[in-house]
Amino acid sequence: MIIIAGKLWMDTADRDAYLAACSEAVERARAAEGCLDFALSADAIERDRINVYERWETDEALARFRGAGPEPEQAARIREAEVHKYRISAVEAP
Repeated sequence: MIIIAGKLWMDTADRDAYLAACSEAVERARAAEGCLDFALSADAIERDRINVYERWETDEALARFRGAGPEPEQAARIREAEVHKYRISAVEAP
């Protein structure tokens, strides 16, 4: 299993509009073969931060969805990003 997790920062005034513009991409991701979960959410404390969480069955499923990555206009709105890929070998109850 693959987890993509991290955070994005952008201008505070643009965060909510950015998230609204991403709703279609979230729907496409969740419908994609191999996607187990996909969420982008406003951070409750930092007004300029978006939290990223994705869970995929395989690298191939992730690559099929991602393609070349975000559109240039979308990427230009992000001031800073700290997002990582994690490979999970086991899942247990908390």
